[in-house]
Amino acid sequence: MDWNQAIEEYKSYLKIERGLSINSISSYENDVISLKDYLLNNHVKESLIDCSSETINSFIYSYSKKNSSRSQARKISGLKSFFKFLVFEGYLKTSPMSNIDSPKLGRKLPDILNVEEISKMINSIDEKENFGQRNKTIIEILYGTGIRVSELIELRISNIFFKENIIRVLGKGEKERFVPLGIKAKKSINDYINTKRSLQRIDESSNDILILSKYGKKLTRHMIFTLIRNISKNCGINKKISPHTFRHSFASHLLKNGADLRSIQLILGHENITTTEIYTHLDSKHLLTIMKKYHPRK
Repeated sequence: MDWNQAIEEYKSYLKIERGLSINSISSYENDVISLKDYLLNNHVKESLIDCSSETINSFIYSYSKKNSSRSQARKISGLKSFFKFLVFEGYLKTSPMSNIDSPKLGRKLPDILNVEEISKMINSIDEKENFGQRNKTIIEILYGTGIRVSELIELRISNIFFKENIIRVLGKGEKERFVPLGIKAKKSINDYINTKRSLQRIDESSNDILILSKYGKKLTRHMIFTLIRNISKNCGINKKISPHTFRHSFASHLLKNGADLRSIQLILGHENITTTEIYTHLDSKHLLTIMKKYHPRK
């Protein structure tokens, strides 16, 4: 078996058996291709089947010189998954990754925006501009529902239930969930559909897609990343902002205002509640207030 055949079979496994998204599959594929390219560029005469732990360690060491510990851990995780697949399929007896450990990482807390910063960004958008209403709607949805940017660009009008105030979302692994739709996000969506969007020439393939580009097609993740960063920069917000920042802010603000972790987990679509628990670390002052208020020996 050569590299190309193994990669194609691995991608099919990730798609069909694990149900991963296109973006996730691409990340796993890039992990394997980077190892393949390293062997080629360094004239390492080991086939895929003969690839040794020593060679992979050399690759990881080379990679670590230019990348963070977190990126290194991600790369190792991807390669472990690939070689585990090869063992499972019977192409290898043992994985060369079995004795390779990831660097220990501290828990990284996500950046969040406070309510004033989010309002500042929304209010800075001129709705009279060509894409002002659309851009405002993007932020209102991201913060008002907590959905991922990948879920936003795939959001269809037919999956917005205005009467019930919910939206149907297809998350990671094509898993369906229903997310509450707040009043402000709902109003912004309605305004966008009935004004600027209704005047656009829409590509036939995107008739049901809510958020459109100037060409009447689905927006890309990169376009929304750029849009968000430009708006935050223009507002003078000196934080590293991405679409995911609104998801973190959404969850953190819900928790701070009394929502329980289980409910937040369901809304966000986290498979494991330990993922949701990271938000309990974001506001130590709030937690201290809770303890003082409710603990008998405050």
